[in-house]
Amino acid sequence: MPVLVMKFGGTSVATLDRIRRAAKRVGVEVANGYDVIVIVSAMSGETNKLVGFVDETSPLYDAREYDAVVSSGENVTAGLMALTLQEMDVPARSWQGWQVPVKTTSAHANARIEEIPTENITAKFAEGMRVAVVAGFQGLSDENRITTLGRGGSDTTAVAFAAAFGADRCDIYTDVDGVYTTDPRVTSKARKLDRIAFEEMLELASLGAKVLQTRSVELAMRYKVPLRVLSSFDEQTDEAGTLVCAEEEIMESNIVAGVAFSRDEAKMTLISVADRPGIAAAIFGPLAEAGVNVDMIVQNISEEGRTDMTFSCPINQVKRAQQAMDKAKASGEINFHDLVADENVAKVSIVGIGMRSHAGVAAKMFAVLRDEGVNIKVITTSEIKVSVLIDRKYMELAVQSLHDAFELEKAA
Repeated sequence: MPVLVMKFGGTSVATLDRIRRAAKRVGVEVANGYDVIVIVSAMSGETNKLVGFVDETSPLYDAREYDAVVSSGENVTAGLMALTLQEMDVPARSWQGWQVPVKTTSAHANARIEEIPTENITAKFAEGMRVAVVAGFQGLSDENRITTLGRGGSDTTAVAFAAAFGADRCDIYTDVDGVYTTDPRVTSKARKLDRIAFEEMLELASLGAKVLQTRSVELAMRYKVPLRVLSSFDEQTDEAGTLVCAEEEIMESNIVAGVAFSRDEAKMTLISVADRPGIAAAIFGPLAEAGVNVDMIVQNISEEGRTDMTFSCPINQVKRAQQAMDKAKASGEINFHDLVADENVAKVSIVGIGMRSHAGVAAKMFAVLRDEGVNIKVITTSEIKVSVLIDRKYMELAVQSLHDAFELEKAA
């Protein structure tokens, strides 16, 4: 039988009633003739609670034990979903990551999927199982340790299973009914997109849009997995949601597809470092080894052989960055006068494949921010996006102003 992958996020399985509601959707697809692989997240709030336990126990925790604790939330949901389906007379069983097995790297708390063997689940389908309920977010390393794929990793699990099993489609059920031009909670003018290109979705996801995890979009684009974002609370799903697809499948699109933002940013500046060949490697090598996710980078003009180096990173990685830089300084790899962290910044970005063929988009963005009195601290660009770092207090104003300026409430 053809295979369909259905992924239910934390809010979609937050209570037993919601699990029953999700199970009914699965039952409909089984009746339509599909063998279904259901990927589930932990119940809403459970992962945050487990992470809190780890942080309270050991602030600089062993990532292997972090994974052992945090991965347990998905196991509960998978078992409850399988039991609910069985009560509906749908042949189902739960699978933990190690039982599949979902083979991953050993980068605990941020592992990458290397292989998903299909034999075990396919054999059970052949024996009459109609639904495999798989705990998302988790896998197994070569050392036989449980790993996790990073926050939002169940999206990646779902797309990886769809690719491995050649699924007809991968449906991502969440608490929103699709991908919007920006967060509707920030501006009521936000519009749901019927379709969005893989590249645009990838940029929006990486820049702060919370609808899909970045790596799930990367996988979908690489393996051409049809990906649909739906609300688990919307009764009409046949034509609902947003289809994430190849650029060629979109007839017309706006120059800018959406405005993304991230509140949880920090700007860090190394003051007075030596301006010499290899200094960037000496700075960003230790940061990478410490697991600091560096985004924007700016090097100031050199004066008397010294320069300042500014970079941004997630606010929860500031301490790791400080430790890495202090360690590099103590070892003599780098020498700097001071390290200044600004934790009151936000990143705002505009994204659109139409920017490739239209000049002046960045200039318009900067003019809009100027007119609103918003000072830009750092700028980065790519072929289809422009990102700026600004004071966090101006973030919502910036998003609303840019959304209005590029008329994103209007369809192309």
